[in-house]
Amino acid sequence: MERKSYKIYIVGAGVSGLTAAINLERNGYRPIILEATDRVGGRVKTDLVDGYQLDHGFQVLLDAYPKAQEYLDFKALDLQSFLPGAIIYKDGKTQTIGDPLRNISLLWPTLTSPVGTIKDKLKVLKLNTDLKKKSIESIFESEEVTTLQYLKSKGFSESIITNFFKPFFAGIFLEPELKTSSRMFEFVYKMFGEGHATLPKAGIGELSNQLKSKLEHTEIRYNTKVKQVKDNAIILENDEIIDTQFCIVATPADHLISNLNGQTIKWKSCYNLYFELDSRSIRQPLIGLIANEESLINNIFYHHSLDTKHRGDHELLSVTIVKDHDFNKSQLVEQVTNELKTYCNIDARRFIKQYQIKQALPDLKRLNYSLSPTETQLKSTIFLAGDHLLNGSLNAAMMSGERAAQGVIMSLEDGLVVEELTSEYL
Repeated sequence: MERKSYKIYIVGAGVSGLTAAINLERNGYRPIILEATDRVGGRVKTDLVDGYQLDHGFQVLLDAYPKAQEYLDFKALDLQSFLPGAIIYKDGKTQTIGDPLRNISLLWPTLTSPVGTIKDKLKVLKLNTDLKKKSIESIFESEEVTTLQYLKSKGFSESIITNFFKPFFAGIFLEPELKTSSRMFEFVYKMFGEGHATLPKAGIGELSNQLKSKLEHTEIRYNTKVKQVKDNAIILENDEIIDTQFCIVATPADHLISNLNGQTIKWKSCYNLYFELDSRSIRQPLIGLIANEESLINNIFYHHSLDTKHRGDHELLSVTIVKDHDFNKSQLVEQVTNELKTYCNIDARRFIKQYQIKQALPDLKRLNYSLSPTETQLKSTIFLAGDHLLNGSLNAAMMSGERAAQGVIMSLEDGLVVEELTSEYL
């Protein structure tokens, strides 16, 4: 049988599913992707609302991610870089802290900022140096403690932990107590130190769109919801049965595969609200962190501090919430509007849209950087992909998609060898 004739299906057109399809195509196969929604991207999408680019959650691409460098064309994405720092809102005042070795304009405000002691700032520089020397592989072989325990063991003061590390990494890990593994902290910190936090000019969804554009022989069936995945068949929600030879499940599989019952993935959630403003108080591309512990808001960002493809008539503010709450939609908008005024002296002109992202990041206890192709194999014909298999990052999504495709290819190549040997003796 020719490679292009094999029935290889991928469930999910997110980053991991698209990466899997790219690898299958490169080896001569023609997979079919079944996508439940009307477009690619999974959690990595951008909407256009009233002329504004709204990402599904405040997301950034760390351009030091090895797999991002391998699969994405950064120049074509027209990446816009954040400055390596943040504005801290605390008790009605603002302070700037950043990496002066990478941007000299941050030197004086960082040195004079009361966010942490001079010893803290020296420890930050030492941490930067140490992690640049530490390989990614050794990071993911290190003993795991919580990020909070890790920071305390490094001797950082309560002041810099509370006023910088907690609000900054709570927005990345989507949990306010820094319970996330120290492996993830070191990995993300290293990536920040070796590259930049960036956004494509057209929004985070361009990552998914670019991956899709690399596909020439992959069929994508949109609005196709899968109910169950079996050894050699996929059952859709409308009870249609699709015969398969191999399947990559590039989405949480616990509700699709029978023998995964009881192995439900835990997820971290967040809320992302967008507001229209008359002006912005932060001119440079810096994230704003709310360091008051009683605040519901974790971070804010003025999107037009970066160059964007689409711009509405006014300024666009993104607000991220990671703490649990009991507000309904209208109550949450009111609470956030009040907090913007109280903690940031920001008057919101108009509320635009709210995203509740229930499966924003997998809540993982033991993190890994990579896995072998065979480790993605659940059954002889079923393979798994997704950032939940590794560490909950864009890099992990691409890595897992690549490995799942390699697993399918290895199984097929073994079968092809057997088929060819058998045909010789017929």
